[in-house]
Amino acid sequence: MLDQKVLEFGIARSEVSSRSLAQLDLVRDFPDVPVLSETLLLMELKIRDRAVDLTEISHLVLGDIGAVLQIMRLAGGEDVSADSRPTRIEDCISGLGLQACLEAMSRQTVKRRNRLPAIVETWSHARVIAENCKFLAEEDMLPAIPDEAYLVGLLHAMGTLPEILEWDWTPSAFSDLDLAGLRMAEAWSLPGCVVEYFCELRSNSKTNRWTEIVQRAHQLANQSIGEDPLAEHAPLRKAAGTWMQLVSH
Repeated sequence: MLDQKVLEFGIARSEVSSRSLAQLDLVRDFPDVPVLSETLLLMELKIRDRAVDLTEISHLVLGDIGAVLQIMRLAGGEDVSADSRPTRIEDCISGLGLQACLEAMSRQTVKRRNRLPAIVETWSHARVIAENCKFLAEEDMLPAIPDEAYLVGLLHAMGTLPEILEWDWTPSAFSDLDLAGLRMAEAWSLPGCVVEYFCELRSNSKTNRWTEIVQRAHQLANQSIGEDPLAEHAPLRKAAGTWMQLVSH
């Protein structure tokens, strides 16, 4: 099993041609991923406490795909070697320091009054799938480390961000969303589990660990939708509403 995993990862790495390297350089210069204004506000409040709880800070960050990407991009830039790339958000935060993380999150924020529906749905959907992936791993329904499963679920649709965030200068080379996700994961030195997920999407194998977990997570999310076509985005709106209630209190 381990040999197959290493082989698949190796195949993906061998695909990095001169054109691919050029794409990686371009992705490194992608704009900052926005962070929800409420996430930033709660972060600022928490780091003012006399005793800062790293677990609470990490949990807050993990609820916002933008916050996770901004911090992990910064951490990945510190050391881009595959062996030492950050694997947990806790490690990134403790290694970078709270102030550096806050600054990275503050570069681009999205306020409620001008928030595009696509951003609300994407952020909420990412969190729902992440929680479902972690649940599947914790219940031993599928073999995976829960924290890694959460990250894979949170970032599974990362390749759609350039379009959703209207990065209009994104080249047509990234019209392949799976390839875009892979290049972003590689260029930003994201955890190996995230890179492996996008490698699996681009492989010919029909049985892969991460893709199966993400598929099952979507099935769990869809179970609450029912057969009402008007309720297609109900789980996303419910998750977003719950998050807003927590913030308002």
